[in-house]
Amino acid sequence: MSAKEADAGAASAAPAKDGGGMKALLPLLLNLVLMPALAFGMTKFVLLPKLVPAHTEGTEEEAPVHGEAKSGGEAHGKTEASGKEGAKEGGKEGKKEGGKPGGKVTANLSGKLLVNVAGTMGTRYLLASVTLVSKRQDFKDLVEKYDAQLKDVAMSTLSSKTIPDLEKPGARNIIRSELISVFNTVLGEGVVSEIYLTEFAIQ
Repeated sequence: MSAKEADAGAASAAPAKDGGGMKALLPLLLNLVLMPALAFGMTKFVLLPKLVPAHTEGTEEEAPVHGEAKSGGEAHGKTEASGKEGAKEGGKEGKKEGGKPGGKVTANLSGKLLVNVAGTMGTRYLLASVTLVSKRQDFKDLVEKYDAQLKDVAMSTLSSKTIPDLEKPGARNIIRSELISVFNTVLGEGVVSEIYLTEFAIQ
């Protein structure tokens, strides 16, 4: 092969090599240009809209807490006051249920009260069971001590009732009030605060 032919072959091979090198670099160049653009687009239009509402919700939820903390003693004082009130109420309920100081104490009259209804010539009778309520801590002992007297005054009150007295509206409330009054004549003024008629039947 002559020198001219070798130069011509080299010249024709050079453009072919250059063209092949550009084609090989084209995907790399496109990746370098397009990837940042895609990353920017995804961040701005997809990720940020999802992150921003979640972030603002978090700050809105936290804002009142910070606000309360900044308002200082007032918010803290209210929290403490409400906590103390809740504790007092809880304590009162616990005391009432457990019969501790400040709670209600209940005591039953021994046995049921059975009396003839007034004006029935002994053909009708009234059967009642009574539970007394007081704030005194020695109330159960007091009721046991005066049980006979309490039953006597209760039976006297109930036996004075006629059928119309027992059947009229609000009769049980009237009888409760009268029984509280007579019980307090035996035990002392204001000792019995309320009573329950756990059984009340006319037969």
